[in-house]
Amino acid sequence: MHVLDNPAWHALAGPQSTVAERAPLAARYRADVSVFAALPDDATPGAWDGLRDLVGPGESALLARRVLAVPEGWTVQFAAPCRQMWRPPGLDDESETEAASGLERLGEPDVPAMLALVERTKPGPFLARTFELGTYLGLRDSGTLVAMAGERMRPAGFTEISAVCTDVSHRGSGLASRLVRAVVRGVRDRAEIPFLHLTVQNEAAHRV
Repeated sequence: MHVLDNPAWHALAGPQSTVAERAPLAARYRADVSVFAALPDDATPGAWDGLRDLVGPGESALLARRVLAVPEGWTVQFAAPCRQMWRPPGLDDESETEAASGLERLGEPDVPAMLALVERTKPGPFLARTFELGTYLGLRDSGTLVAMAGERMRPAGFTEISAVCTDVSHRGSGLASRLVRAVVRGVRDRAEIPFLHLTVQNEAAHRV
């Protein structure tokens, strides 16, 4: 398996181990950081037992990986087929530099505004400490945060772009593309490869 076939595991077992809760053969992000759990590429019965112990009997584990055989004793509550897109090295884009102009780096004091924007726009899971996973950039209008994008899973050599969202009143003006380009530039400056996930049904985001 490629690391991006199982990105949460390779992030939690590697660069993002500091925000992980671990069992011997399972892991998950801390509960206020991200919703994802993970199993090794070879998900043995012992790994599933470790995941059960980690999340607790009767609780859920959200896994992000290409293929997974679910054993007896577990029930699939939902599946969300996604496109995985990544930008290979060697593609230069001068607009990535231009895109960062006027954008604001977001941090802990901005969490209430970030959570409010997520509540309005529903880009996917975003929690009180998600911003700790990487760089988050935003744009304000009259003091209100109206668009943002940032970094989430970071398996070695790669960084996922996530939480790309724009308030409905500002859509269609290129803010999401501008933010993505700026985050991509930051990832590339670390000699890493940016990638992202989109649900198959999300054609609007795919176009962006």
